Amino acid sequence: MVTNDVKYIGVNDHKIDLFEGHFHVENGMAYNSYVILDEKIAVFDTVDKNFTEEWMNNLQEVLDGRKPSYLIIQHMEPDHSANIMNFMNAYPETNIVATDKAFKMMGQFFGKSFDDNRIVAKDKSTLSLGKHELTFFTAPMVHWPEVMVTYDATDKILFSADGFGKFGALDVDEDWACEARRYYFGIVGKFGAQVQALLKKLNGAGAELKYICPLHGPVLKENLDYYLGLYQTWSTYGVETEGVVICYTSVYGNTKKAVELLAEELKKQGCPKVAVNDLARCDMAEAVEDAFRYGKIVLATTTYNGEIFPYMREFIQELLERGYKNRVVGLMENGSWAPMAAKTMKKMLEPCKNLDYTNTTVSILSAMTDANRAEVSKLAEELCSEAVPTAQAEDKESKPNHKYVCQICGYEYECEGELPADFTCPLCKQGADKFKLVE
Repeated sequence: MVTNDVKYIGVNDHKIDLFEGHFHVENGMAYNSYVILDEKIAVFDTVDKNFTEEWMNNLQEVLDGRKPSYLIIQHMEPDHSANIMNFMNAYPETNIVATDKAFKMMGQFFGKSFDDNRIVAKDKSTLSLGKHELTFFTAPMVHWPEVMVTYDATDKILFSADGFGKFGALDVDEDWACEARRYYFGIVGKFGAQVQALLKKLNGAGAELKYICPLHGPVLKENLDYYLGLYQTWSTYGVETEGVVICYTSVYGNTKKAVELLAEELKKQGCPKVAVNDLARCDMAEAVEDAFRYGKIVLATTTYNGEIFPYMREFIQELLERGYKNRVVGLMENGSWAPMAAKTMKKMLEPCKNLDYTNTTVSILSAMTDANRAEVSKLAEELCSEAVPTAQAEDKESKPNHKYVCQICGYEYECEGELPADFTCPLCKQGADKFKLVE
């Protein structure tokens, strides 16, 4: 139970090992669904196809013989929408409330768009259940284009779709922030601008919150400023924790020794937190999480086939896909005859905005020398100083005077002057003709 009128009918999945076929979830997943009992009854989302019977039983128990008036679909990923057809077969007179894009996806998933049962939700449209007054807010690309969230003004609940979600089943007791952070940067992290747009939209509407009901993870009902504050930091690519994360690969152990020495030097010089990730062995999503959590990062790798070791390349690509920015970067490389790793890593990171590089780059030829040890100490000193001296700093973003919005997925692009004719949306890959000037 969430409140007297709002009931939880979700399920826990302990059979899953990889969420979305990619993210390790040792503690399973929760697929959340809710019911508001009022003069008219609203059901919020369904669950994964493997839990149809359990979910339908939960629903029937809460309904206690009554029939729902509305099925509100906030997100069309199959772990939330798979049972729409089963629900409608059981309750064929129910109206489905969703965005227009969601109904199009229903046609794609089920071959049926529910023309006779549809209520298209538009931004800030409302629905009265009797005592409970609902307002729908479209949230394109948080993290699919059809997403919306729902605010219940009566109990002051935000039904947040995949926002504020986390990995892990609900019957496992674990810290929220760690798995919510990994979830956010793994799944939602690319869409910081869209998360910011939604948060501003909710604030502008004066939506007072007492509960946040996500589609994954626990209902949040205490210290909401903490959760909202983390989302503010994450979606603006800010620094959550002061410290340094070191991400490395090593073939014969020499680069690893340099990394271990750097970690020791950082701690000696008072670094508040040092996190070390061996990219060949760690959970890559954990390393990505750390990269966004801390304000400073050191990338250390070997030269490999004239470039960099594959795990480092994969890791940097993960950062690029999530819009990595606003960080201090230190580089360490190793090569027995022609070290190229630092140059390659720096080239790969060129699309990232507001990256500052330390003056010191550690370049090892096979094994560390006394000169390398001195470089490591100097690098640690730079990283621990409040004002990091930089060899190269990206030009700060100029203030744009035009904003264009993709009419397909909602992606916002700001630039000076007109949108280039050959511009392609980085999210949905549509051309410039699909963008509309909004300011």
